[in-house]
Amino acid sequence: MRVEHVLTTCPYCGTGCRFYLQVVDNKLIGVVPCKTDEISQGRLCIKGYNAHAFVQHPDRLTHPMVRDGGHLRKATWDEALDKVVSEVKRISAEHGPDSVIVLASAKCTNEENYLFQKIARAAIGTNNVDHCARLCHASTVAGLLMSFGSGAMTNTIPEFENADCVLVTGSNTLEAHPLIGARILRAHDKGAKIVVVDPRDTPLSRLAHSSIHQQPGTDIAWINGMIKIIIDEGLHDEAFIRDRTSGFDELRKIVEPYTPEKVEEITQIPKQELIDAARTYANAEKAMIAYAMGVTQHSNGTNIVRALANLAMVTGNVGRESTGVNPLRGQCNVQGACDAGGLPDLFPGYQRVEDAEARKRFETAWGRTLPPTKGTTLTCAMKDALIGKVKAMIIFGENPMLSDPDIAHVEEAMKELEFLAVAEIFPTDTTKLADVVLPGACYAEKDGTFTSTDRAIRPLHKAVDPPGEAKPDWMIACELGKRLGAQGFDFSSPAEVLDEMARLAPIYGGISYERADAQVLRWPCPSKDHMGTPVLHIGGFKIGKGVLVPVDHAPPAEETSDEYPFILTTGRNLFHFHTGTMTRRSPKLEREAPEPYVEVNTSDAKRLGISNSDRVRVSSRRGEIALKARVTDWIMPGVIFIPFHYAEAAANRLTNPALDPVAKIPEFKVCAAQLKKA
Repeated sequence: MRVEHVLTTCPYCGTGCRFYLQVVDNKLIGVVPCKTDEISQGRLCIKGYNAHAFVQHPDRLTHPMVRDGGHLRKATWDEALDKVVSEVKRISAEHGPDSVIVLASAKCTNEENYLFQKIARAAIGTNNVDHCARLCHASTVAGLLMSFGSGAMTNTIPEFENADCVLVTGSNTLEAHPLIGARILRAHDKGAKIVVVDPRDTPLSRLAHSSIHQQPGTDIAWINGMIKIIIDEGLHDEAFIRDRTSGFDELRKIVEPYTPEKVEEITQIPKQELIDAARTYANAEKAMIAYAMGVTQHSNGTNIVRALANLAMVTGNVGRESTGVNPLRGQCNVQGACDAGGLPDLFPGYQRVEDAEARKRFETAWGRTLPPTKGTTLTCAMKDALIGKVKAMIIFGENPMLSDPDIAHVEEAMKELEFLAVAEIFPTDTTKLADVVLPGACYAEKDGTFTSTDRAIRPLHKAVDPPGEAKPDWMIACELGKRLGAQGFDFSSPAEVLDEMARLAPIYGGISYERADAQVLRWPCPSKDHMGTPVLHIGGFKIGKGVLVPVDHAPPAEETSDEYPFILTTGRNLFHFHTGTMTRRSPKLEREAPEPYVEVNTSDAKRLGISNSDRVRVSSRRGEIALKARVTDWIMPGVIFIPFHYAEAAANRLTNPALDPVAKIPEFKVCAAQLKKA
């Protein structure tokens, strides 16, 4: 038996670990770590070790389907593609191109996402293109663009282990990003002080120098409180503030009321814990901030990101190794989907669609006039569908019927569409509503690149053939683009697509498939002789001076009441990923975490007569689910936690669709809830 080993990149979190897929006669039999990989260093998490298990699952979609008489039936590729094209053309002609939206995908490659946004802009004529970054890190892009001029991780994953202090907030790092968590543990072993701020106890918080629990929805208060302590005690970096930032006087004024006593009143953080944490962070020579969706998924998520940027700049912790503000992206290519232009206001490379010079560059390359105004977001499109403003959606590799907040509202909106096409690898709650289903290829069945959370371009190599008639999404996108009558969709490989993206997006100017395969390149990489940029903002910011943006605490969009006395927050567990489409078809992972649960504090459970593993009902103003209770002291009294992986008890039936006014990201992390024994 001859076993082939094909090097590729993990399809789960955005860490970008590379490994070898073991192949025998076009069958995947296992995963072997890559010992020479800079990121994983020959290690994988449990999801990575099982990344082969779902690929050839019998549930895979193998042929196109079209809806006929209320039911989906098998169709040819020509019939399915022609149906998509005819409906998009009809709806665009009757209602205008902005009645159509294209949803790109954080699970597809850079090249595919480039083509998805090109379909929207060059083939349909709309900037209505978005993807699930809207649901996880849109506030990162918006906040860091304003503060630093670049909306991405400032430093690299390997730098964590050389930091003197790591402040982690809104991230269960050892479960959601285990290989990044491992780097932080190595820093801890070298003497670094770890500060964790989170409403729950997590595996990392139990090892931390300081573990602080804040009331969900109060992050700006504790961050401003830390900044006030740092300024009052003279721990701020006066030279950095003077030479490299603007807005310090306004920031000093806004944080003045945030005394430790006031912060304790708002957040429930004991004042001495806040003081100690502020001193620990400010006194470190090299301090890194790491955060994830516990920061971004709020109705003021953009302002929380700006507050963290303020904290880093006030202490001079930007533009040096093992410092910075480091968002941990939660999907394999959510960073790359943003880079490639899968956003309604930004062309590839974060060039604004309202910028005439940038628009002209793309118009010249694509041979058509492009719309000058930004498009609608994923979250706003659902509301627009209800009022008839959005009539059609083309969705690539996303499952909004499980991932979006207030699922009942989402279902109502999607049923109002005149046309829905979905490209997917498995049947989902979203494909059930589709008029056309297009079977796609997963990561193991195609070439291309992902971009990791630290801006590294990570290649994929095809290991096995897609099942049945399934095709890589880049091929599907090219067919749609050509049939819609657009120029520039005659690509013969993903490498050719990446070359075009590199010509149009300066931050990718020096990136090619061959170079990325030979070395680790992080954008910005503007030319073929450039070695990439591990650390951003050395010596200066893209926008000149970093902007200290004064932001104030505001309560969550929805607060508790007598009827809904608990705060519900959501997140991930170690064994599953996103909506579970892949991990719940991986036998070992499903065996470890087979059913939904709600974490309840021991004192709350005792008061309500709930024992561990009891069936309970959790409800909000939007819906109700039933699941098992997990009684624990790992969560604060008055707060409950539900992982969002489980369709049979979907946490997003409960979550609040209230939006951040800038990033349009929903408030997944705080909603008022009721808990009762079933």
